[in-house]
This record gives sequence, structure tokens and C-alpha cells, in this order.
Amino acid sequence: MAGACLIIYKVFVYIFLSFVVTQSAPENALIAAIPGFTGTLPSKHYAGYVTIDQSHGKNLFYYFIESEGNPSKDPLVLWLNGGPGCSSFDGFVYEHGPFNFEAAKTKGGLPQLHLNPYSWSKVSNIIYLDSPAGVGFSYSKNQTDYITGDLKTASDTHTFLLKWFELYPEFLSNPFFIAGESYAGVYVPTLAFEVVNGIDAGIKPILNFKGYLVGNGVADEDFDGNALVPFAHGMGLISDDLFEEVNSECKGNYYNSLDETCQSKLAKVDEDIDGLNIYNILEPCFHGTDIREIATDNIRLPSSFRRLGETERPLAVRKRMFGRAWPLRAPVRDGYVPTWPQLINSNNVPCTDDEVATSWLNDKALRKAIHTEEESVAGRWELCTDRISYYHDAGSMIKYHKNLTSRGYPALIYSGDHDMCVPYTGSQAWTRSIGYKILDEWRPWTSNEQIAGYTQGYDNNLTFLTVKGSGHTVPEYKPKESLDFYSRFLAGKPI
Repeated sequence: MAGACLIIYKVFVYIFLSFVVTQSAPENALIAAIPGFTGTLPSKHYAGYVTIDQSHGKNLFYYFIESEGNPSKDPLVLWLNGGPGCSSFDGFVYEHGPFNFEAAKTKGGLPQLHLNPYSWSKVSNIIYLDSPAGVGFSYSKNQTDYITGDLKTASDTHTFLLKWFELYPEFLSNPFFIAGESYAGVYVPTLAFEVVNGIDAGIKPILNFKGYLVGNGVADEDFDGNALVPFAHGMGLISDDLFEEVNSECKGNYYNSLDETCQSKLAKVDEDIDGLNIYNILEPCFHGTDIREIATDNIRLPSSFRRLGETERPLAVRKRMFGRAWPLRAPVRDGYVPTWPQLINSNNVPCTDDEVATSWLNDKALRKAIHTEEESVAGRWELCTDRISYYHDAGSMIKYHKNLTSRGYPALIYSGDHDMCVPYTGSQAWTRSIGYKILDEWRPWTSNEQIAGYTQGYDNNLTFLTVKGSGHTVPEYKPKESLDFYSRFLAGKPI
């Protein structure tokens, strides 16, 4: 009898532990259907809020997609867009999310959604987070929370992660990575530093952090500030004569020199490149055939060059046109950082038509389907908001990268090589400046048996990589190649 009782007890314990380990994600976050999409979702989607400060009512919104492969084993990646002040739905809609968006056929209609064959959810679980509070669908009931900066954002996002894993404990054992682009060049390493410190301190739940990725990310005032002039010269945008004059007069300081002659030469550089698409210098508009035809008629270029910056996305998603964006030669500095709308006194991001995302994410049925708060609470969705006041208070990112990589965390620093907003020349220079031994000398890397860019690998698992013909938002312009390097990095394979 005692033996039977013992067996029953062991069975009970086994069932209990099995339940604890495999308990599923919160059912109230599960997305049943998505307006604009008529097919079957290739994996489970969840969305909702995590309250990171109960007393203030500070809530961060996330959209979580389970991997289309093996969700219980595949890596889990947190994706962050930059700005500061830009929603991570930028990445979801326009870059590596599960759908390609076809613009509505009627005014006021919903876009039609089609499955994206190059979605990053093909090989990973992925969380798209609107951060900090005040961005996208994230909000706080205390307006003082909209005054923030690098260090507070990193701390808040770490709090989000700890609480998110409490809601989704079945993903705690998955390899965890952090990824982002542009101003997330600050978000990613500062958050990774918080996460690693939390692991060292034994803060529970213990995250299985394995590394991070940064795309065309800001990093350091000097390196970013001095990146544009060599980029412009290397791309043939300014003459040898002007480049030599700038070098002679500015003595390597291309962004904050007080010398009047230097400033006059830099003004000539600005004049030469004014009118180019700062996000990708190759074409004024990627998705409209009318613009390409105009360029073809008026500019005598080989078709191979004209097509170099062409995206593989089959549907018209967004147009990036002639215009200026982040002020040229103006790197991120300590102190107040204006958001895009504050820079130009408008709610629109320069060079960008985001009608598709804006119409979809402000649709009442869509907002209800993905569990956002009402517009009266969370506000209207905007690609980039002027609701926050943001301060750069973490300094150069180089010290963060050096700390993280020296402790064994792999880092992939990738750059679209035709981005003039955060030129690859700056990222290449600062990764080299860390001083690690080169283990994998500069070489081409391939995708689909074609050269897709170039890479250099350093000691301590630091890798720099370019993506040929791509602009600022690499997965938008080169989705297949992006999925290739992303998959290889997450799997720990050579790129």
C-alpha cells in the first residue's frame, strides 16, 4: 500500500512539475485574427501591455510572434527601433515582420496582408517592443514619465523583460538576443549591459542572454560625426580636390570644428550632397515604378547600378524620397536629443511616406484585435512621436560594447553600405578602434551564391558586416540577405 501511495505521489509531482514548466503564455494576449489578413497565421501571435510601474500606470506595449520553426528551442529576440521616439512597429511593418503589406485599394480601407517569406520569425521567436513609454502604443498615466533618457530607458526595458518572462516562463530557457537599429545603437548595448548586470546579481528570473545585433546604429560622437565626409568621398559624391581641402583645413575633425575655413569647406560638402536620399543614396524612391522610369530616362547608368538599391519586397510599402533627415554631420551628443517631429516641427518623418502603417495601426478593429488601449488612453499611433523629451546620458557606446564582448557575449554590428544617415564608415572605424585582434580578415560574404557584402571578424566574437546596396533599414531593402546573416548569427555559424 505504501509503495502504491509513493507511486501515486511521484506521478502527482511529475504532473505538477510538468505543468509548471510548460504552462502556456497568457490566453488573454493571444491574437485570434488580424484585420487585413485572411490566411492562417504560420505561428501563434500575442500582444498586450506589461505594467512596469504600477504607481505611475506606466505600460509598455509588445507584439510577440512565436517562431515558425521550433518555438520551444529557437532563439528569442527583442527588437527595438530607434528615433528616439520611433515605434518598433516600423520593423514589424516595413522590415522583417511576418507580413508584406499591400496598400488599400480604396481610400480609408485597410491594407491587405500577405505572408513575408523573409520574416525573422522564420527562425526565431521575436518581441517587438514600443519603448520608452510614450512611443507607439506604450503610455503612462503620469506625464513625467515622458521625460526620459538612455539610462532610464534601459532600466525600464530590463524591468519589462523580467516581467514579460514571468508571463511567458516557457521561453526562459531559449537563447535570448537583443537587436535594433539606428538610435537603438544606444538602446541595445545599454539594455544588454543592464541584463548582464542583472544576471550577475542573480535577479530572477535569470535570462539566458546570448548576444546582440545592431544595424546602422549610432555609437560615438567622434566616430559618427567624422563618418560622413569619408563616406561621401568614397561614394564619389564629392571631388578629390574638395576632400583634400577638407582634410587640410579640418584636420580630421569634420563635425564640430570652429575654424571658419573648415566650416566653409564642410558647407560645400553639404551643398554637393543636398537633395540625396539620406537613407539610401542610390535612388530617390524604391517602390514606385514612376520614379525609377524618370531616373532611367534622365540618368545614364548601367541597369545593374540602378537596381543595386532595389528592394525584393513584392508590394509597394513605403516611399523614401529626396530630402534631408537627421542633420548631416550632427552626431548624437550628450544632452537633449530632439525626436523627428521636434526636429522638423511636423508629425511626419522626412523622406518617408508611412500611410500604410498609420492607417492599419489606427484602425479600431485592428487595435482591438491586438489588445491596445483606446486612443483616448494610449493616444494615436505614430511612426515617431514628439510626446517624449529624451536625453542622451549614457555617453559613448564603445565602452559598453567593449565590456559586453570582453565578457564573451557575441555582437554583430551590421551596416547597409549606402546609408548616409549613419554611414558604415563610422561603424567600421569604431569597431576597429576597440583594438581586438582580427581573426577573420576583410572578405566578402554571400547569400544565394552572390556577394551580399563584406565582413571582418574580431576576437571576443565581435563582427562587423556590410550589406551591399542597402540603406539605413537593412531588412527593408535586403530582406533575403538579412534573414541569411540573422539566421547564421543566431545559430553561431560563420557568416
